[in-house]
Amino acid sequence: MNKALTTLFALVVASATGALQAQEIQGNAQAGAQKNAMCIGCHGIVGYQANFPEVYKVPMISGQNAAYIAAALEEYKKGGRKHPTMRGVAESLSEQDIADLAAYYASQGKSGDLPAPPTRQPSAQVAQLLQKGACVSCHGDNFAKPIDPSYPEIAGQQADYLFAALKAYKDDSRQYVGRSNAVMAGVATQFSNAELKALAGYIGSLDTHLQVVPQSRFR
Repeated sequence: MNKALTTLFALVVASATGALQAQEIQGNAQAGAQKNAMCIGCHGIVGYQANFPEVYKVPMISGQNAAYIAAALEEYKKGGRKHPTMRGVAESLSEQDIADLAAYYASQGKSGDLPAPPTRQPSAQVAQLLQKGACVSCHGDNFAKPIDPSYPEIAGQQADYLFAALKAYKDDSRQYVGRSNAVMAGVATQFSNAELKALAGYIGSLDTHLQVVPQSRFR
């Protein structure tokens, strides 16, 4: 087995092992509702924008896949995602906390199936970019039915956040914004930043299960 295949095999095994570990811990949405004090200051405000290390609307996480939320928090905790604020939050959480928060936010999404393919069709340019990146092969025909629950729904996600995330995968060595993911790095590095922005703009314009659920009070 050559080096590239060996590395890919190791990544697949590590991902599968992490998924199995996550499945062993059952999340409790009611418990998660009591643990989200560090989350609501950003994710519970409609239109809230992060201003460091880059300005963009924070991602909508209500309605996101629980397994993905858990996987993302684990990546922040381990340093695979380098956003300093999110890493500080994730490092303070136990595995049970992560599972509970993931269950809580997953339970808050919009209900109902989304049309597949999406009702809004891409421009010819964006259609070519989507085909080149093979985005539907993981995220589904409407970008809201990923083939694995640890992958995110991206239809309707904040476009400026999607753009920032895609750029982060291009170079995981960047101190504050790098993201380590071999699959996404392989996809993102195919495109210029202008092309990534066009992809993010289209995907962010689609119907979505995701939303921001404002908090009735802050604590």
